Amino acid sequence: MDTLWLSFVQWLHRVGLHIDADTAQAVAEGAARATQQLDMPGLLALAAALGWASGLRLYAVVFLVGGMGALGWLALPPALTVLQHPLVLAASGFMLLVEFFADKLPWLDSAWDALHAFIRVPAGALLAAGVFGADNATMAVAAGLLGGTLSATALATKMTTRAAANTSPEPFSNWGLSFLEDGLVVGVVWLATQHPLAFGIALAVALLVSVLLLVVLFKFLRAVLRRVSSVFSASAKVA
Repeated sequence: MDTLWLSFVQWLHRVGLHIDADTAQAVAEGAARATQQLDMPGLLALAAALGWASGLRLYAVVFLVGGMGALGWLALPPALTVLQHPLVLAASGFMLLVEFFADKLPWLDSAWDALHAFIRVPAGALLAAGVFGADNATMAVAAGLLGGTLSATALATKMTTRAAANTSPEPFSNWGLSFLEDGLVVGVVWLATQHPLAFGIALAVALLVSVLLLVVLFKFLRAVLRRVSSVFSASAKVA
C-alpha cells in the first residue's frame, strides 16, 4: 500500500499537483486503516450499504467501490474484486457520468429511474451477496435478500420524491435532491467501511424516513407505478 501511495503522489507531482508531506501522510494512514480486513459487522455494513446505495446510484456504487479496491483503500471480498478491473471501472465510470447528468433533468430523471427499476434491485442484491461469496452461501443468500430489499426501498423512495418534485415548475428542488443523493452514496459507502455501527444507526434512520415519505407521498408513488406499467405495456404492444 505504501508503494502504491508513493507512486500516486509522484504521479500527481508530474502532472503539476503538489501536496505537502503532512497531507500525504494523513491520507496514507487513512487508506491503510481502510485496507484492514473487515470483521463480521463490517461485512454486514458493507453488504447493506451496497444494497441501499444501489437503489439510488448503481453505477456510482460500482465505480466508487471498485476504485477504492483498485487504489488499495479497501480490501474487497474475493467475489467483488471484479469491480476493480479496468474494464469494469471504465464502463461504470462512463455510465456514472451519463446518470449524473440525466438525473439532474426534470422528468428525464423519472424516465431514467423507470428504465432502471428492474436493474438496480437485482444488482443491489448481487453486490450484497458478493460480500460473502460462494464460500459462505448461507450468509450470501441472507445478504442478497437484505441488499435487494434495501435497494428496492431506496429506489421507491427516490422515485416517489422525484415524482413529487417534478410537479414543481422550477428545477432547483430537483437539482437539490439529485446532489443530495450523490452525496449520500459517497457518505454511505465511507461510513459503512469506516464506522459500521454508526452506519447501522444511520441506516435505521434512513429507513424510517423512507417509510414516512412513502406514506406521505403515496399518491405520487401510484403515479410512478402507473408510468412504469405504461412504459412496459407500450413496449409489449410494439413487440
